[in-house]
Amino acid sequence: MQRGYADSYQSSMASLPSNTSRLSTPGSSSSFNLAEKTSRPQSPSLGQPSPAEATGIISRLKDKSLDELSAILTSRDKYANFFHSLDEVKVQNYFSCADISPVHSQLGEELRKETLQLARENLDKEPRILELKNQCQIIRATELAAAQEKLQELVRQQEATTRFYSLPSFLQRLQEAANKADEESDALQRQLLETEIDLASFVQKYKKLRTIHHVRALTQLAARTTVI
Repeated sequence: MQRGYADSYQSSMASLPSNTSRLSTPGSSSSFNLAEKTSRPQSPSLGQPSPAEATGIISRLKDKSLDELSAILTSRDKYANFFHSLDEVKVQNYFSCADISPVHSQLGEELRKETLQLARENLDKEPRILELKNQCQIIRATELAAAQEKLQELVRQQEATTRFYSLPSFLQRLQEAANKADEESDALQRQLLETEIDLASFVQKYKKLRTIHHVRALTQLAARTTVI
């Protein structure tokens, strides 16, 4: 079937002038080779395409069927449509077009003027910007440093307060206070034995110290039991 399609295509191409490009049959190659001399309309001069551009054009041609390629070769309109549909041609036509509309020309001129004006304003503001940068550096070196030092001091105070009122610290202070009352009551006993204090004063002070000791000891025990 492929041979019959190729024979039909070759017979249809035989009626073309001798300098017309010929297409390879579908089985001869994966790409379509075009001859250097063709009867198609001459394209505008774009110069030698880059390898990337040539690859893009070949890719566009490979996607077309034999009938489409034959139509491009034999029809000026088909060829012109394909030629001007190439991205490379569109880009070059856009930038090489000399008769830009007055509106676009005016917009471009206004944009250029605005850009220049912004550039001048930025240059005029440069001394002020440098001055503000210097002020920021001074503030950072003086006021900011002092504020950071004060903040660090407040953080240290907060940590110390938190440690002081923490449960372990509270239990430890209760234990120390209970031990202190116990030691004072022991010292009072020694004073009584050495007759350094009378019995009435001893009883009053000793009772008070032992009460304080037991209250603090029981408070600590209750706190520990609650935590557990």
